[in-house]
Amino acid sequence: MSSIDEKTLEQESPLSMKNIKRLLSYLTGKYKFLLCLVVVCIILASIVAVLSNVFIKDLLDDYVMPFLKTAETSGINAVDFSGLATWIGKLGLLYGFAVLVEFFSAQIMMVIANNVLRNVRDEMFRHMQTFPLSFFDTHAHGDVMSHYTNDVDALKEMISQGVPTTLSSCISFAANLIGMLFLCWQLTIPVIIGTAAMFFLIGKIGGKSAKYFMKQQDSLGNVNGYIEEMANGQKVIKVFTYEKRAIQRFDQKNDELCLNSTKANTFANIMMPLTDSIGKVLYVLVAFIGGFLAIRCHLSVITVGVIASFLQLTRAFVEPVSMMSGQMNAINMAMAGAERIFRFLDEESEPDEGYVTLVRCRKDGEKLIEVSKETPLVHNSNDDYVWAWKHPHGDGTMTYSLVRGEVCFTDVDFSYDGKKTVLHDITLHAMPGQKIAFVGATGAGKTTITNLINRFYDIADGKIRYDDININKIKKSDLRRSLGVVLQDTQLFTGTVMENIRYGNLSATEEECIAAAKLANAHDFISKLPQGYDTLLTANGSELSQGQRQLISIARAAVADPPVMILDEATSSIDTRTEAIVQRGMDALMENRTVFVIAHRLSTVKNSEMIMVLENGRIIEQGDHTSLVAEKGKYYQLYTGAFELE
Repeated sequence: MSSIDEKTLEQESPLSMKNIKRLLSYLTGKYKFLLCLVVVCIILASIVAVLSNVFIKDLLDDYVMPFLKTAETSGINAVDFSGLATWIGKLGLLYGFAVLVEFFSAQIMMVIANNVLRNVRDEMFRHMQTFPLSFFDTHAHGDVMSHYTNDVDALKEMISQGVPTTLSSCISFAANLIGMLFLCWQLTIPVIIGTAAMFFLIGKIGGKSAKYFMKQQDSLGNVNGYIEEMANGQKVIKVFTYEKRAIQRFDQKNDELCLNSTKANTFANIMMPLTDSIGKVLYVLVAFIGGFLAIRCHLSVITVGVIASFLQLTRAFVEPVSMMSGQMNAINMAMAGAERIFRFLDEESEPDEGYVTLVRCRKDGEKLIEVSKETPLVHNSNDDYVWAWKHPHGDGTMTYSLVRGEVCFTDVDFSYDGKKTVLHDITLHAMPGQKIAFVGATGAGKTTITNLINRFYDIADGKIRYDDININKIKKSDLRRSLGVVLQDTQLFTGTVMENIRYGNLSATEEECIAAAKLANAHDFISKLPQGYDTLLTANGSELSQGQRQLISIARAAVADPPVMILDEATSSIDTRTEAIVQRGMDALMENRTVFVIAHRLSTVKNSEMIMVLENGRIIEQGDHTSLVAEKGKYYQLYTGAFELE
């Protein structure tokens, strides 16, 4: 395994003030009051701890030493222990109070931690919904999942354990320093010097550890992404006996994770033993210096009680440093997770400069009157409700135009990566209600054209107009709401059959969903399911056949009732007999709509008004079935079998 470049690690270090401030903003944003309560509790607990250590001086100097003298001169029976009992009782009350406030602060911190993590996950998921499709094309889904699981879990450890420990350590550190200065400033100087050395070592070692924790979290995301990919592709792995190669690639990724994790924890695990050793040396040093000053220098301010109390304060002073070093693993891992989460949150949202929106209107003669989007579309009635484009103008006025379904491409060029052009000079005109078919070999650019209509990607050159509106001016959500899409790869979600159909129109009634299923010829098989439309589907509808899943997808598009339909190999996974059944439903679905069809089976495109033949991203032939056959070009070769689609 190649070594990791130190310069790269320096750039990726998550322990930056920017990340720390951003993380703290989640704590101080909505939970300032609760966090203040935690700080107050920690301050009270620290004061109690310091007072109890300082009281040891009074206990020894004011009670124990006089008792010993009294016992030595007058006998043990002459000693009055009532004052000592009262003093011990006071200490007991102090310690009991400290336990209560620490318990209270821990409970508050748990509430803060869970709420902060909920807010982080909410923000991540909301932001993810704004990502362009290209993000999911270029990022492994398992790595995306790792942000929600591993990175958030690391953050949880930091907030629930690291933050209160750090706060407690800082406050306790300051309180003990004040206590030591109050008792004996001479003994405080060597403790401060030793502690400064501890902080220096923690900073050096902690910085190294943090960089490798960042690499560990990235490697963990890569491992999760690979596992998710292999789990989804098990059928292909088995068919092509790819198991050994899959294991080898997993071992490589797992070894990288192991290496980064080992280096991260190696640095982190050095710190606590190192600081603990320095603390013990300081303890011995303070005892020696205190004894020397008391016996040899005859400093009257340094008594037995002072030395004993100061030793306790020294231990309490060094302990927070050791505790913080012990938390460095969790802190570094959490900050590495936070860095990945912040990178995720900083991903650019899909740009949308559109301002034309899709609304429902009631036709009043030639006039369009906007109504609620929940209003059902009632066709062939005296009071017809239709889709319309709402155009805002600079003077504050609004105009409405009917959604017709006219789509025009003019000299469109497109490249996915900005280097290789996949569409060249595409020009087409789909009239309202017209059926346009795209045929051609795999990779010819058929699906890419439909992706451009949806604005999943933006064109490099040329224009696309929808009802004579540049699609860049239409808000993307409204543009896509006006398009019904049935893809080759079906995607069903965990939920009932009814819920999956209703994805096409969340306001659709059960009757409308059933009507859509009947239109797609899915009603018969759905009715035979154990709970009919209430049958629960899981794992992308694995309990259904591929054809049945596709029928539900078609019903989902039907219930949306869009003016434009895009059918991307919608019947490719359905057998010929089922295709004939579905085709009747598809014909009803396509009636009075502009339809774009991509199909390898030319039988499904023969009745199209316009057939576009694509090759290498160019339209090489266009016309209806009869005219293209008469030309005896590429379409004729495809139709007669002289040339087969790949």
